[in-house]
Amino acid sequence: MSPAKPPAVRVVTDSTASLPPGDHPALSVVPLQVLVGDETFLEGVDMSPDDVADRIGSGQRVTTSQPTPHALVQAYEAAARAGARSIVSIHLSGDLSGTVHAAALAATRSPVPVRVVDSRTVAMGLGFAALAAADSAAAGGTVDEVARRAIAVADSSRAIFMVDSLEHLRRGGRLGAAAAALGTVLGVRPLLAVRDGRIEVIQKVRTRSAAVERLVHVAVESVERRAEPELAVHFLGDDTAATEVAERLLDETGVRAAVTPVSAVVGAHAGPGVLAIVVADRAT
Repeated sequence: MSPAKPPAVRVVTDSTASLPPGDHPALSVVPLQVLVGDETFLEGVDMSPDDVADRIGSGQRVTTSQPTPHALVQAYEAAARAGARSIVSIHLSGDLSGTVHAAALAATRSPVPVRVVDSRTVAMGLGFAALAAADSAAAGGTVDEVARRAIAVADSSRAIFMVDSLEHLRRGGRLGAAAAALGTVLGVRPLLAVRDGRIEVIQKVRTRSAAVERLVHVAVESVERRAEPELAVHFLGDDTAATEVAERLLDETGVRAAVTPVSAVVGAHAGPGVLAIVVADRAT
């Protein structure tokens, strides 16, 4: 029997997708960069989420940077060598990172056509979209079909999260100073969400336990509104709270959540103590 023919379309995403471990057919992941002092690391290669948590916990300043266009070109070239005749390159929101713009530049130097998609989300909001697109590609979908699948699942996603401190988001420019001040001036703990590609405060609560309760409530409501819901729970550092939340969500919705660390880059901006839930709809 001859070996299976490789998909004509390859999906490329970036490491902020926070994908769970496993073999993901027709999908390649390009790492973003994590900067600590004068050192530069590639997340998922030589910098893990636990490493980021340790660095932040020890008081080191951690920043991030998008992949270089050259790194993306290399991913496109590898896909072409593997038999891809076209590529769908889907990335985290362009309002949160320049990655999608780097991909657009790299696409002009790719040996095969590249369709660049701004997912307008991050973490498994992006991850679910990339996996659905890869499934479409593996099933023989055209580049238009694969891109539409990515956009549909990304658009269906909702990412909500809480952090122990808003300082990391404010310092990294991912949250306005006025919103960041909510956590200190008013003594409240905001719940945050990715809306239309940007991080926004959606609700204010007083304690971490109240924030967790509200996080679960919002997620359950989101699951109930989706025909074929998928769930992911993200954490950085200790996974105890994430595992407990995933068990609650299974009890209340019947949907088993993937529990996975948030990517090192996202963790650098959210900080230790982040707890996030992502809901998406595979039926879109």
